This record gives sequence, structure tokens and C-alpha cells, in this order.
Amino acid sequence: MERLNEVRILRASVRDADEILDLQKSAYRSEAEIYNNYDILPLKQTCVEIREQFKTRVFLKAVSGGEIVGTVRAYEKDGTCFIGRLAVRPDMQNRGIGRALMKEIESCFNPERFELFTGAQSAKNIQLYQKLGYSIFKKEQDGCGGVEIVYMEKRGK
Repeated sequence: MERLNEVRILRASVRDADEILDLQKSAYRSEAEIYNNYDILPLKQTCVEIREQFKTRVFLKAVSGGEIVGTVRAYEKDGTCFIGRLAVRPDMQNRGIGRALMKEIESCFNPERFELFTGAQSAKNIQLYQKLGYSIFKKEQDGCGGVEIVYMEKRGK
């Protein structure tokens, strides 16, 4: 089993967009299976949209053996850092890569608070975020097939 110290967390560039999209779609298939809903936004996103997001977001990538095995993105607005699309290649999950990506993306910002969301039935995701200090502050139905979403926050600074 590969240890985390063999994975490097780096700033991604727009040149990584295709590989990030492939990884994102691979990682989010398991989320789609939980909800029996393959119409979720991470599976529908296009490479053009990701390239556009590079203009306003910080993208990180986890690299192992020359391949991107994890990614996350974030931006800050009005004192809140919004973190999104944490994804780890399915065969590389449960090795601390998601945790390392989260800690690194948080270190890129100095907001009053951090915010993210995940599916209400995504127990592993919720557990990871809670271990990192996040707590649920809101639940709502998503527009894509009625998936219930939990919003989680953590104080910054």
C-alpha cells in the first residue's frame, strides 16, 4: 500500500484540466451510485467549465507516479472560503490523500470561515469533514434529482 509521503500536493494549472475532469468523474461515480442519480453536477461538468474556474479558484492536485490521484478547489468571497469538488481516485482512497488536500487548501486562505457541502447520505465524506473540524449547519434539497445536501462549516483565522 502506498503511503501518503509518496504523494505530493501541488498547485494545479489549467493544463491539468482534462486530467482533473477525468479524475473527478471517476471519483464521483460512487457518489452517484449512493443516490442512484447520475445527473449530479460533478459528472456533468465540462472541461471548458473547469478551465473557466481556474480564473477564480485555487486548484490543488495530489500527484503520485506522475499521475493526478486527487484534487480540490476553493475560492474566498466575503470572508468565507468555499471548498469544492474534493476528489480522490477510487483506488487511492482511504490513504489520507483527501485529508492532506483539505489541509493544504485551507492553508491557502485566511478567511473567517470555511464552507463546503456534500450529499446527506455520503457518510464517509461527512465523517472526514467532521474529523477536520467541520459541522453541519444547513440541509436542503438539491435541484438535481432531489438529492439532499448538507452544508458544513468551520471557523477560520
